Amino acid sequence: QVQLVESGGGLVQAGGSLRLSCAASGGSFSSHTMGWFRQAPGKERDFVSAIRWNSGNTYYADSVKGRFTISRDNGKNTVYLQMNSLKPEDTAVYYCAASKSIILPTTRDRYNYWGQGAQVTVSS
Repeated sequence: QVQLVESGGGLVQAGGSLRLSCAASGGSFSSHTMGWFRQAPGKERDFVSAIRWNSGNTYYADSVKGRFTISRDNGKNTVYLQMNSLKPEDTAVYYCAASKSIILPTTRDRYNYWGQGAQVTVSS
């Protein structure tokens, strides 16, 4: 079965950096869009970034544009989220997800598979 496993979360000071990884297994994801979402306590799970496996086209939420970079290694079925200039408001559980949607998916309902989440905490 399809499995997505996040890693690389942790505690970092404001202004610092973290790199999240999402390892995908159990199928071919070459026709998928891979996305990152995040959810802070008491808040909705919101779109952060996405990348198309084949083209490499990337998309970002306004809140992280210019600070976060999404990338992928097709051969390793792994997607990354490089997070720079981190702010306390970035604190959340970050989820990796995969979508089969033909159009660009930026909402939770468009994603078919989800990882277990990785905690990212940014201190001030």
